[in-house]
Amino acid sequence: MPTSSSAQTSGRLLTLLSLLQARRDWSGPALSERLGVSDRTLRRDVDRLRELGYPVRALMGPAGGYRLDAGSQLPPLLLDDEQAVAVAVALRAAVGTGAEVAEGAARALTTLRQVLPARLRQRVDALDFTAVVPGDRAGAAVDPGVVLAITAAIRAREELRFDYEPGTDAAPEGRASSGPPPRRVQPHHVVVRAGRWYLVGWSAEREDWRVYRVDRIRPRTPNGPRFTPRELPGGDVGAFLDARFRGAADGSTGWPCRGTVVLHRPASEVGPFVGEGTVEPLGAERCRVALGSWSWAGLAATLARFDADVDVLGPPELRQAFADLAARAARAARAAGG
Repeated sequence: MPTSSSAQTSGRLLTLLSLLQARRDWSGPALSERLGVSDRTLRRDVDRLRELGYPVRALMGPAGGYRLDAGSQLPPLLLDDEQAVAVAVALRAAVGTGAEVAEGAARALTTLRQVLPARLRQRVDALDFTAVVPGDRAGAAVDPGVVLAITAAIRAREELRFDYEPGTDAAPEGRASSGPPPRRVQPHHVVVRAGRWYLVGWSAEREDWRVYRVDRIRPRTPNGPRFTPRELPGGDVGAFLDARFRGAADGSTGWPCRGTVVLHRPASEVGPFVGEGTVEPLGAERCRVALGSWSWAGLAATLARFDADVDVLGPPELRQAFADLAARAARAARAAGG
């Protein structure tokens, strides 16, 4: 059974470790004062941390000092209450990213939960939820090694050379070309969108930005030459990727098809479901809606789902899309009746 002295020493070691994690450099006298111990006791405590695997480096100077460096092995971690809960939630949600880390995340969560105090374990269990990858994302698991290879090239500003496996549902700007592999791209961002991972990069050959599914990338070695990063159109990679999936090849963030209608339904019932559109009340039972979509047919169908009368204010393409939709619906109804 631990003595009072050993318990005090253990508590002091945890405090020392917390201080070293909170600030890059500490002078010896400052640490001794914060811990309320002599310089000799401080040196012994630092030696104990080193024995536990923490790489505490001594700093040269008039008073001397200490710094906690990155080491070659993973020592025991010290987390405060909020950090522990945040890590547990992140581990539980990791499966939703689509990366092949679900098993490791589950084991890490089990390990963390076993050492959590009862009060924190109750908080984590109270946040119980399930992260689900949508069904159309099946088969999109990403190799963490590929992600590391891509991000390493991004940090080093080196051209990425890779083979790309095409698919029927590839990203709009990432479809296979007839040219021979490997592809050569200046990588700029890795983005997780709706459970899938994408690489956004500049193709010097195409003189344009391209988007590739990371799960279809097979990196080649070595990387290509270094490059000077270009500025992404708009500066926001999330908005840029959304625009590409909307069909806006010029990098703009607007939908290629936008229209304005009057819906015969209260604005309060429409507003929560229009996403990036705008809703303006027109009395108690009507509202003006401005909305965008990837096609006129898609925009008409989106507005029709509100199950309300629609007055098209413009443009004419949207009015024609409603006419086409009505004709298709009529044919479907006749076929069902026959």
